[in-house]
Amino acid sequence: MRLQCEVEVLSRLLPSCGLRGRGRATRALLSLGRPPGGAGGGSVYLMVCTARDRAGARYKVQENVERCFTRFVEEGKATLRLREPAVDICLSKANASNLKNFLSAVRLAHQGTNISALPLSALVPAKTSEVEKPKTKMIITSKRDYPLTKNFPYSLEHLQASYCKLARIDTRVLCLKKLRKLDLSHNHIKQLPATIGDLVFLQELNLHDNHLETFSSALCTSTLQKSLQCLDLSQNKIKALPIQFCQLRELVNLKLDDNELIRLPFKIGQLDHLRFLSAARNKLPFLPSDFRKLCLESLDLFGNPFEQPNPLVPNIQLKIPLTLLECAARATVNYRLPYGCHLLPSHLCEDLEVAKTCQCGGACLSSFIQITVTMNLHHVAHTVVLVDNMGGTEAPIVCYFCSLDCYSEFLDDTYLQGSCDY
Repeated sequence: MRLQCEVEVLSRLLPSCGLRGRGRATRALLSLGRPPGGAGGGSVYLMVCTARDRAGARYKVQENVERCFTRFVEEGKATLRLREPAVDICLSKANASNLKNFLSAVRLAHQGTNISALPLSALVPAKTSEVEKPKTKMIITSKRDYPLTKNFPYSLEHLQASYCKLARIDTRVLCLKKLRKLDLSHNHIKQLPATIGDLVFLQELNLHDNHLETFSSALCTSTLQKSLQCLDLSQNKIKALPIQFCQLRELVNLKLDDNELIRLPFKIGQLDHLRFLSAARNKLPFLPSDFRKLCLESLDLFGNPFEQPNPLVPNIQLKIPLTLLECAARATVNYRLPYGCHLLPSHLCEDLEVAKTCQCGGACLSSFIQITVTMNLHHVAHTVVLVDNMGGTEAPIVCYFCSLDCYSEFLDDTYLQGSCDY
């Protein structure tokens, strides 16, 4: 029986008995079996092979295991304490299921019972590939090189599979729990499975040049909320992002170029870690009100059909007198009253999540006045790519007012003073 993991051999005696692995974990192949040719009198041995010592060091197992420490076996860690020699064999970075099976076999070998039923290996020197350092990076740039008959190394942290004509994300990729960077650019992927959210360490996701039409709200509420920092959705067919998108609050770099976006996420201002945003060559008519809360290093909105703002042509949606629902909604948001699906119907919770903010700081739900005004993008970004070929760095942004009084006060303070910039 064999197990690949990292091993550290520590002597409990002084001096260290010349153990070369002392004090440092190294990639190793553990084999449980009998020496070939009947050497060793038929006893079962544990052999530890490393890249430096592929011939391996052997330790007798029967009635020689003093104790087995398995508190962290679910994390792929365990320690075998031997009597002779007095050493601790510390195991780490092992597959938890394989480790459990291996430890069970070691216990049976120690007890000397049912040894004939054990899946014992021949104790032969390890191959170089079996004790080499775990592979953490794999780059595939053609369909021909894409593995079809063997699994990806479980230790991968960076996987690129570009130009492979993938129509969907391989389920084997979704099992790589150590992934930090996943690049699936230049494929034919149309839909993202919710199980991408199970990649708890994923920091970078590149889906440039695919056939995506949506971005699942389930991904926005998954563990990606705490890990995802870079997201590239450029050159797809996305028309809108879900309301929940702005729950990906660790995002630093977001690329949305060359899609069919007709609007940016309503609560984009919640992305307070965002520093690089590009949404060039989309179909944006204006920017959401929350856009003014961003603090960016670089911003690119070139090639969008921005509308000409006109503060004197408002979209009036006021309902006078205010409905009871509107009054309750405004009070809930303004006074930060707790709410949730256990207190309110889910559709009301969704409405409250997209409540608009008036220039006075108050909230409004379905009763409001909407206008667009000009905003200089340098107010939210240090570096701004020109919005058009005329050298402009201004774009229209939506403003909301909860009442006629607030709208009138805005006109008095801005437009009537000769400026309609925001």
